[in-house]
Amino acid sequence: MYSVILKLAWNNAFLRLRRTLLVIIMIAVSMSMMLSIEGIYDGMVINMVDKTIRSDSGDISIYNPKYRLNKLLQNSIKGADEIKAALETRQDVESVVTRFSVEGLSSTAHKSSFSSIIGIDLDDEERFGAFSDFLKEGEISFGKRGALIGSELAKTLKIRIGSKVVFTTQDSSGDINAIAVRIRGIVQTTNIVLDATALYIDNKRLHTFLGVGEDEATQIAIRTKSETLQQELQKRYKRLDVLSLMDLNPMLKMMEDMMVIFNSITFGIVMMVVFIGILGVMYVSILDRIREFGIMRGIGMPFRLIRLQILLEALFVGLLGYLTGAVLGVAALLYLQYFGLDMSAWADGLESFGYESIIYAHMQISYFTNTFLAIIAASLLSVLLPLRKIKTLNPIEVIKAET
Repeated sequence: MYSVILKLAWNNAFLRLRRTLLVIIMIAVSMSMMLSIEGIYDGMVINMVDKTIRSDSGDISIYNPKYRLNKLLQNSIKGADEIKAALETRQDVESVVTRFSVEGLSSTAHKSSFSSIIGIDLDDEERFGAFSDFLKEGEISFGKRGALIGSELAKTLKIRIGSKVVFTTQDSSGDINAIAVRIRGIVQTTNIVLDATALYIDNKRLHTFLGVGEDEATQIAIRTKSETLQQELQKRYKRLDVLSLMDLNPMLKMMEDMMVIFNSITFGIVMMVVFIGILGVMYVSILDRIREFGIMRGIGMPFRLIRLQILLEALFVGLLGYLTGAVLGVAALLYLQYFGLDMSAWADGLESFGYESIIYAHMQISYFTNTFLAIIAASLLSVLLPLRKIKTLNPIEVIKAET
């Protein structure tokens, strides 16, 4: 009996072929667009988090507890090289860098701007976060008296490669001191603060300029996959602040939450479209076959078998729509993953929020599993109203009315 019901459901699902195909196409197109939007949203956040980790905070950063509130030279970490060496011996630490940063004034012959000079080791930064990937113009090299500059700061100062910049700040003796550098490269990290304020020079040269000890640093950044390392370091270095990526960048957490909300809204809209589409097809299909169901009930067929047939019809339509949508969605996500979505026309606006002008999508298995479960649920729920219509039928009256 069940094999007959299955065959009847399959044939009846395509009784009105054009109408059924239209619903399948509608589900597939809606689903593939939803998957593309989810991938783009997640890709935007993941890209921003990745750039922040590589260019600035790492997964964990260590600071002097006073430094983030008062960025004075005396609030640096003493013995930073010893801490770095100890961290590098751990199996759960991928990479460590030390940086020294101080605020001051960058000036050219025509303009000046408040900025930060950051002492870095280019080899360490390359191992830590592939620093050369951030190069926008020029070369990644300090050479003799060279420096790199953030893209937005370069725009503010109207600087080109080869321009001379004088950075003025207070050194460790309390005197106002200045250092002249020649710009060798412009970098764009999409970290809004760094791009707008950072002037990078060789770490050793900055230490000499400021008159601070060679083993001092204002930040120790760590890359790790360990979820317990932060707690371990907090216990080990009780006199220092050990902060995670999200501790340092609460806006990233807010962005992640916003993208979850956007994805949920998109998901809800698409599932509503699927629900209404299948409901419309099933309801009209049942009205077209009302005499057939009346006869089936009149000859004694149990309502549970009729219900099973209707449920299977809806599931066939939903599953075919899902499979077609999954194929289209995978194709769209793969394209966006490798070629990206070019939004260069709005590059200035996107970069001011920390996004790149070309956005690459991200793909997760959960996109497809969640959508599968939702479409199955929408398919089953969509037949509740048609089933109610059949259940309330008076078979004799229906047969008489049709004859």
